[in-house]
Amino acid sequence: MTVFDAPDFDDHEQVAFFSAPEAGLKAIIAIHSTALGPALGGCRVWPYTSDREALTDVLRLSRAMTYKHALAGTGQGGGKSVIIADSRTDKSAALLRAFGRCVDALGGRYIVAEDVGTSADDMAVVQSVTRHVAGLVDPSPVTAYGVFSGIKAAARHKLARDGLAGLKVAVQGVGHVGRALCGYLREAGAELFVTDIDPALVDRARADFAAQPAALDEIYDLEVDVFAPCALGGVLNDDTIPRLKAAIVAGAANNQLGLARHGAALAERGILYAPDYVINAGGIINISFEGASYDRDGAMKQTEGIYDTLMEVFGRAEADAAPTNEVADRMARERFAEAKATGSARAG
Repeated sequence: MTVFDAPDFDDHEQVAFFSAPEAGLKAIIAIHSTALGPALGGCRVWPYTSDREALTDVLRLSRAMTYKHALAGTGQGGGKSVIIADSRTDKSAALLRAFGRCVDALGGRYIVAEDVGTSADDMAVVQSVTRHVAGLVDPSPVTAYGVFSGIKAAARHKLARDGLAGLKVAVQGVGHVGRALCGYLREAGAELFVTDIDPALVDRARADFAAQPAALDEIYDLEVDVFAPCALGGVLNDDTIPRLKAAIVAGAANNQLGLARHGAALAERGILYAPDYVINAGGIINISFEGASYDRDGAMKQTEGIYDTLMEVFGRAEADAAPTNEVADRMARERFAEAKATGSARAG
């Protein structure tokens, strides 16, 4: 199978493969589109079981970044990168510097930031060999705040609730973003149920937020109002969707739908889905406010706009009797096409 034959290839502008055996590096950088600006997206470090699995992930993630930037209005294009490695055992300064040289070789077409398996400290190492780096300020709290705002929008639309007090939320994954989300939810009076592959993170959430622990597979079966996936993608599929008892799915994870048709499967069950790249856009919004004088207040204020964007998605989906993921895609394409047309007109 070639890249062009891959099911998730979507006319990507560039897909680059890099190897630096001396540093243990095997990486893929996918640039989906630079029509709105340089492609900005995180670097994920994950022990993929195959090169094909890594390619599928980076193609899907980079496309989602184009749509995310279009709806968030950041003035950036969509790209993503993956390093095939275990972040707990394989990540090193040498590997990160080798990856940074790969980013630099693209001449600014791709700007890297943190993602699963990387951190702001890792980006500082990458920055030692390339200037095409963002995400040096930990975006997790702002990402979580955007998801929190999105959950409020979903609760308003689906449950006619103006507040979250007493709302039962199952959070799958309590790493940086999931933990920060728990903080916002607990402060708002929500009742939390949590799971994670790391038992220590579950214990911390239980101690800090009075969260009730759940087994990894049990999280889908809980009687809750909201299921919030905040770990890896593909968790909404033929096996898990029939098990959900939540009225709302709204979380921080990327690529939550196993396949695009699973958005319709959720809608058929009456479950309101907050499209992942809309609700988790706080991180890239935060990056757009980085610089010599980082404006956190400005980032938080623009992130609050996720509430309004989702309310528009939910309203249009209801009016059109269409799945929310399809409506969000349509909205993103509209903004993307408008920006391309405007750019072409200016160029002419």
